[in-house]
Amino acid sequence: MPTKKHKRKASAHAKSNKLNRVKSTGLMASHPKIFFLVGLFLVTLGLYLITFKSQDNAMFGLAMISLLIGIVTTFYAKFTLAKDK
Repeated sequence: MPTKKHKRKASAHAKSNKLNRVKSTGLMASHPKIFFLVGLFLVTLGLYLITFKSQDNAMFGLAMISLLIGIVTTFYAKFTLAKDK
């Protein structure tokens, strides 16, 4: 084995990681318009259930869950859609 071995600098490895950044391939990130529409549908479904079918406790709970999931999905899809453009 040679006595003077050539060693690489550590900074040469750090630069290659910055160049290989890959765009997110999640389902919501790849189709933000569809999830935006699904979120709006869940929000309208929740509002409909609250206004017309809220006599039962189970329907009220389903309406609240639908509203919560719809709002979160809509906001997340809207932020993803803004980055996409």
